[in-house]
Amino acid sequence: MSRWSQLQRSTRRLLLGAGVASVATPVGLAMALTVADKMRKDRTPDEHSVPPHEPLPAEVDGNELRTYTYGEHLYRDMLQAIDDATDFVYLVTYIWKADETGQEFKDAVIRAAERGVRVCVVFDGFANLVVPTEFKRFPASVHLLKFPTIRAGFLINVRRTGRDHRKVLVVDGRVGFVGGYNIGSLYADRWRDTHMRVRGPAVWELQNTFVDFWNRHRKRSHPELPDSGTEVWNSRIMAARNEPSRLVFPVRNIYLEAIDRAVHRVWITQGYFIPDREILTGLLSASRRGVDIRVLMPEASNHVVADWVARSHYSTLLRGGVRIFLYQDVMVHAKTATVDGTWTTVGTANIDRLSLIGNYEVNLEIHDRGQAAQMEEIFRRDLANSRELTLEEWEQRGLLSRAAEWILEPLHPLL
Repeated sequence: MSRWSQLQRSTRRLLLGAGVASVATPVGLAMALTVADKMRKDRTPDEHSVPPHEPLPAEVDGNELRTYTYGEHLYRDMLQAIDDATDFVYLVTYIWKADETGQEFKDAVIRAAERGVRVCVVFDGFANLVVPTEFKRFPASVHLLKFPTIRAGFLINVRRTGRDHRKVLVVDGRVGFVGGYNIGSLYADRWRDTHMRVRGPAVWELQNTFVDFWNRHRKRSHPELPDSGTEVWNSRIMAARNEPSRLVFPVRNIYLEAIDRAVHRVWITQGYFIPDREILTGLLSASRRGVDIRVLMPEASNHVVADWVARSHYSTLLRGGVRIFLYQDVMVHAKTATVDGTWTTVGTANIDRLSLIGNYEVNLEIHDRGQAAQMEEIFRRDLANSRELTLEEWEQRGLLSRAAEWILEPLHPLL
């Protein structure tokens, strides 16, 4: 073997070793943090609950909207809609827990199917790995589609990446629900989330989202669902649908466009806030032109690694004039924003890479001052249960915290 070949081989080994070390260090720290956080939660179970605020109504372009911030209220209305179904029930959820609330929903869709309603249900296989297999079995009268836990070719084909992270219910084409709430008793009163109910022509936006996904991913044993167009154009309520299989990611675009247009205020609520370079630049640019930028997120989310990776942006945001508010005591899981008292989005997508250019997601984009006013009211209520993180406080954090942020920052593209 020539000296040049030996040098090439040694160089490759060195680069491979450096690459493994660079990955292993943040991954190892992430695993350690996850284990430590799990032990802490097991020692001190969280018994805090969410304020039981009533849903807020609005009327937009011939549609009746209702915005929920308390899970029990939402689940009551979703279950009632399923029980009232006469034609079809389309339900997709990311997580469906095998607890009391989960059983209520399972019983409701089975009852609907048994009385002749066409029931189509989708859940994500990976998100429900820990759910007992028996719970995930339904009678043949329910058309069940489990989004694959692992999709063949996902390592080499971006179209096969991403999870089905949507949470949508559509009944009879007359009522639709969308937002951040998964199905489970934990979310009924101990998580602060946001969901929306739609009655009127805009229900088609959610129905079409479900139908297109179902017809594209169904198996031969599944029925093909009717695919209708809509006679409503230029609506003030439209669905932005992220679809990895088609390399279509409009949710990110609606955020970028709304931030770029802002002249007064941008108020964002997120469970996981890890903005990419373009969204970060957009927020900082808006702040420089005098826009009131506020981001509300949990003080401690259910994903400790996401929290630490998000903190790598805090210095940049705070120095750029963005105000950060940390929700106290319970997990805030909402995926919402409102801009200039005019524009609003409510949906399933977080502001992070997984949601914006990875998962199947759907957000409603709403242009209406009445609905924006309701979202601003919700934001103000949440501020009352939050504390503001100042630049002075942040810069006083210790060296170990700074080191952990630096080590974990390379995981940003994975979250």
